[in-house]
Amino acid sequence: MTEPAHAYHLAQLNVATLLHPLDDPRIAPFVELLDPVNSAADAAPGFVWRLVEEGEADATGLRPAGEDVIVNLSVWENQEALWDFAYRSGHLELMRRRREWFERHVEAHLALWWIPAGHLPSVGEALERLRDLRAHGPSPRAFTFASSYTAAEAAPHLADRSARPADEARAAAV
Repeated sequence: MTEPAHAYHLAQLNVATLLHPLDDPRIAPFVELLDPVNSAADAAPGFVWRLVEEGEADATGLRPAGEDVIVNLSVWENQEALWDFAYRSGHLELMRRRREWFERHVEAHLALWWIPAGHLPSVGEALERLRDLRAHGPSPRAFTFASSYTAAEAAPHLADRSARPADEARAAAV
């Protein structure tokens, strides 16, 4: 096994509240975009990992944040790689059409945070970071593209409140 090119990677969680059930015809255009967008993510420069449900191609069947909330959890080598994928690829079409399929969030729905390279965040850890962002605003522990922190700024905070078993049990509270 070779050493990772970066000591830290960027984790991202975003949640989206469906306007209709995933099998509703009004959501079909979103569902049709899932495979091509996920394939593009998997092949994107700087992509490391994304959450998928066991035996499935994506994570839309996982509902840790509520029955009508889908989650997207992924890891990237750096913030630039994630930004390029999110805003300079076919993913942008999905972003432009999100109001057709998802409720407008009144609180943070995206959280970014640095993790040691090789660590894969759990859903509980990710939801805890989102709760932290919602409760305390952007910080080196959880931030957004608009209020970001470098891996160096976040390094002292990496081990201060990792997801604990209690966090996993509270995951549905988001």
